[in-house]
Amino acid sequence: MPVQRTLFGRPVTLTVPPLRFQLLFAFILLTIVSLLTVGPPPAVPTYDQVADAVKNPHIPNLPEVNLPAVKNPFGKSAHKPPVQANSTASSSYRAIEWFSDFKWRNPFSSSVTLDENRAVLPPLKERPPIYTFYDPKGKVDKTVSEAENRLILAWRRAWWAQGFKPQVLSRAEAMKHPRYQLVQRMKLDPKVELEMMRWFAWGHMGGGVLANWLALPMSDYNNAMLSFLRRQEYPDLSRVESLHNGIFFGEGAAVNEAIKKAVNSDLLKNVTANKDKITQLAKKEGGAMVGLLSSADITVDTKANGIAYYSTDNIATKYKTVAEKLTNTTQVEGLQSLADLINSHLHLTFQETYSEGIAIVKPLPEHTTALTYEAIDIARNLTQCPSSPIPKSCPPNRHKCTPCDPNKPMKMALLPSYKNSSALYTIGTVPHPYTLNSLHYTRDTLDASFIRKNAERNLWLIALTKEMLGENHSEGYRVVDFKDAVAAPKGAPNSLWLTAERVTQADLDWIFGFNLPQNASSGGELGAKTGDNGLVVSPRPGMPLPIEGIDVPEERWIKNEEERLKKAREALQSKDRHMQEVVAMVEDWNMYDTEAWKFARAFSARRRVERKKWEEEEREFAGSEKKAGVGGGRWQDRR
Repeated sequence: MPVQRTLFGRPVTLTVPPLRFQLLFAFILLTIVSLLTVGPPPAVPTYDQVADAVKNPHIPNLPEVNLPAVKNPFGKSAHKPPVQANSTASSSYRAIEWFSDFKWRNPFSSSVTLDENRAVLPPLKERPPIYTFYDPKGKVDKTVSEAENRLILAWRRAWWAQGFKPQVLSRAEAMKHPRYQLVQRMKLDPKVELEMMRWFAWGHMGGGVLANWLALPMSDYNNAMLSFLRRQEYPDLSRVESLHNGIFFGEGAAVNEAIKKAVNSDLLKNVTANKDKITQLAKKEGGAMVGLLSSADITVDTKANGIAYYSTDNIATKYKTVAEKLTNTTQVEGLQSLADLINSHLHLTFQETYSEGIAIVKPLPEHTTALTYEAIDIARNLTQCPSSPIPKSCPPNRHKCTPCDPNKPMKMALLPSYKNSSALYTIGTVPHPYTLNSLHYTRDTLDASFIRKNAERNLWLIALTKEMLGENHSEGYRVVDFKDAVAAPKGAPNSLWLTAERVTQADLDWIFGFNLPQNASSGGELGAKTGDNGLVVSPRPGMPLPIEGIDVPEERWIKNEEERLKKAREALQSKDRHMQEVVAMVEDWNMYDTEAWKFARAFSARRRVERKKWEEEEREFAGSEKKAGVGGGRWQDRR
């Protein structure tokens, strides 16, 4: 008699499934066991590979095609290598990628990154912060506010170009200081209170460098004072004797200790009785805060010729034309004149720094005239006498400057190769090897056969460094020397390297620290044309003389160069597979020229990304391009 099985007292009937289901379950079980023990079949083509093979059956070695990795559900997971933040930039030709590493002097970046498209740049040097304080008085007319913000923008631009990170503080930072409320209850003289708020904001930020927004760097990059401030090592709380209260520097602990002593000063214990004495503090050398401290609390530095302070006294005694406009009725015009005056002094300082002038390097000059257009345009702007409301004036920190003379402008010359000199500012254009070979060999298009049979390797780099290094050095040595010129601490401030494929240049004002001239007079003498706001505009210098011994091409040949340059740019942007293969082959044939192009391109892109990121962080604060009414397409990039 069969056994009756039950579950919780209820009879259960066990039925064997049909044979077809038994076979299906057995097959599934066998497949799972096989995959877990043996693994998936080797070299199984993905769907994308099969689709690509059907679409392009002529492509050889299909399994080696570099396709995105497909996740294997039965394999181990793998982490992607980390990518440095802010290390890419978009481009019309291909994404610009870089990697910051101390091995940046390696001839080939790929030997460090294992990536053919990523350039190795020197680690980005930390910019020391420099602070200023801006506290507008109540409701200010919009035109006045924008004029003041343009002045602060000029302050930010000048310090940024000198390697600092300018930040504009306000009462919002001062209010966060623990002693703010105590001082507020004292009802101090407005000028004294303003100076104390300035220090409170600085103390809240942890010390460093505090400058008036009319105190600007007015010297070469390697000036002793500026180099000292960049090191961020301030043994004592200090000020500069000749700059009144224009600049202070010190560690955060020293700043807050000085604030504590000032707040506890005997004068502030009875504000009503000492009202007149407190009011007089603002007129003392160093300002109200220095007046509340003893001479032992703050060190006085007597050597600081690298900073110009456009104080009220300096403007009144040295720049009367501007001072007369800084009244209530013409305040906006006066502020704009002051901004123009400061800009002209910054430009003049640049011209005096490079006594040998400006060099536009033009390697292989016979067929590369079209490559130098942008560099020559920038050089002519730099050598033009700056527009100024007082053309013959000098900066406050240099009473014996040499004002620019339109009849004897700053020197400008075309050079066939790079010359390493700290007294010479160099502007170079770095072409992609495809662009250079197209122009040099006067060909509208390039192909593999021509390049391999007729083209010499690394022509541009060898010609660029020929005078400096001679003919006995390898291309590897030359490319490292070029990288030094572009990015080394001693070379970077003295040169500007453009890429030939960019049709616009952005951020030049931030690189140089001043606005380049936008207008020029038609006459040949200073003052031949007076612009708005009483601005005296100078004539633009002529084109540089041709390189000695090199024939100047006829206009029709230059037109051909322009057309070839345009076609080369289109070739680099092409999505056609054949054209991409030709470009890649040209790059492989000219590995060192390619490395130079990638390096200069990445260095320029990183500089823009750094500036853009900082501007986004500061856009809501005083002195930003947004607040100053400046902007619109500044970040458009057409590399």
